Amino acid sequence: MHLSFNAAAMATIFLVAHAAAVATQGTRATCGSGNLDLSKWKLQLPTGTPGHPTEISPSELCDGYSSEFFYMQDDALVMKVPGGPSSGKCVTTPNSKHCRTELREVKPASWNPRAKTNRLVGELKVTQNDGEICIGQIHIDDSISTKPVAELYYNARGGLSMGVNTCRTCTQKRTPIDNVPKGQRFSYEIRYEGNKLSVSINGKAFKTLSTYNLDAPKSYFKAGNYNQKDVPTTVQFYKIQTSHSSHVVDGTRHGLFRG
Repeated sequence: MHLSFNAAAMATIFLVAHAAAVATQGTRATCGSGNLDLSKWKLQLPTGTPGHPTEISPSELCDGYSSEFFYMQDDALVMKVPGGPSSGKCVTTPNSKHCRTELREVKPASWNPRAKTNRLVGELKVTQNDGEICIGQIHIDDSISTKPVAELYYNARGGLSMGVNTCRTCTQKRTPIDNVPKGQRFSYEIRYEGNKLSVSINGKAFKTLSTYNLDAPKSYFKAGNYNQKDVPTTVQFYKIQTSHSSHVVDGTRHGLFRG
């Protein structure tokens, strides 16, 4: 009887622990407020069919969507990529060779870089990275170009750099930004406002970067785990926040920007 009781007790403990673990996997999104307001984003995943990755809508995210590549763990939003198309058998977008678990801003769907305020703040920890990850980016509106404005990269040695496209159809020029050891929690802020691009790490002074011949194209933010290599990567986000204003300050008429 004693052995039977212990076995039953152990089984009960296991089931309770398993249920608790499963409960932590939901996104538990705070939609409309909070550090991880998923109501402003759609999710792009490394699954789907070639050229057509799975996308999850803001309403699905707010309903608690989770998967093996996107879930909550304690207070962190975990984003995983299994590798590259060859090693991880993952799916890319039509204009990329790299897989991603990444949020794409949809509210607003695009904005004016000449406006007074366009800011993306991320707080995160990279726990698996033997290659390089894009952890935040500004992308040119899809109706204009398939290229990004700028991408913030984090490599396996902890180096942070910003790649900025020199024109709307051109390649990037890279600028070293900072260094944060792998596994250490840190924050970044990217601004593209008043037609000026700048970035800050851990609240340090902002570094202004040239936008070359881009000429302030309509843009949107992305944040997450955009894997640049052929190895598995994992990122934990504790905060993803955006802020915008429609007040144009770059020598043009004030008023609402309607995308």
